[in-house]
Amino acid sequence: MKSSKASGTYRPFENLKDLLEKESFPVASDPKEKPVTEEDNRPLNADEEARLFGELMAGVVPLASDAVHRPEPKPARPKVEEQDPEAEALALLENLVKEGQGFVVSHTPEYMEGIGYGVNPEIAKRLHHGEFSILAHLDLHGLGVEEAHEAFEGFLKEALLTGKRAVLVVHGRGLSSRGRPVLKTKIKEWLTSGPWRKWVVAFTSARACDGGTGATYILLRQRPATKRHRKRASKKQVLSNE
Repeated sequence: MKSSKASGTYRPFENLKDLLEKESFPVASDPKEKPVTEEDNRPLNADEEARLFGELMAGVVPLASDAVHRPEPKPARPKVEEQDPEAEALALLENLVKEGQGFVVSHTPEYMEGIGYGVNPEIAKRLHHGEFSILAHLDLHGLGVEEAHEAFEGFLKEALLTGKRAVLVVHGRGLSSRGRPVLKTKIKEWLTSGPWRKWVVAFTSARACDGGTGATYILLRQRPATKRHRKRASKKQVLSNE
């Protein structure tokens, strides 16, 4: 059997373990290098450290301040305050009570509306939304039915004579009445079943800023509706129902 040396295989680290165990591994040294002494391992004092640092930094030129790159600070994100739902609801309620904001009269059961012969229903909506300038108003608070009726008749006659077509009548909501609000019910009756029905274009409960359901806008005609108007309106009604 042939030995491993005769096999021709090159094994450069074959004797490495023996060399390490004998601590006889040769270390190359630089003949110009000064041997290290105990003096070299002595810690330096402050003066020596300053001198050594000066020698190392000799010839170093500091960068100009403008050349130093400093990252731009990121803009602070605005704080997003979370709205307290309860506080928001209280604010809305306060605006409703103080200024009537958010209160839609036409969405309440007390809302009142009516239109005359052959009048487009959109006119009533426009009247309620305040698109007609109110030129006169009448306050019936504290009056009985007879006194209120007399004042109402005189007020509308004066409005027609002076060309005031959009007027406001304040009658109250009738919350102190045991049954239905008296004056409010009478206003609707006088406008729809009395002689004034010929003169009425439309009437609606007022906006909150003008008294809400405690007041009524009235839009008057320049001339009363005739039988011709009523026949035409009746014919349109029949056609729309067919």
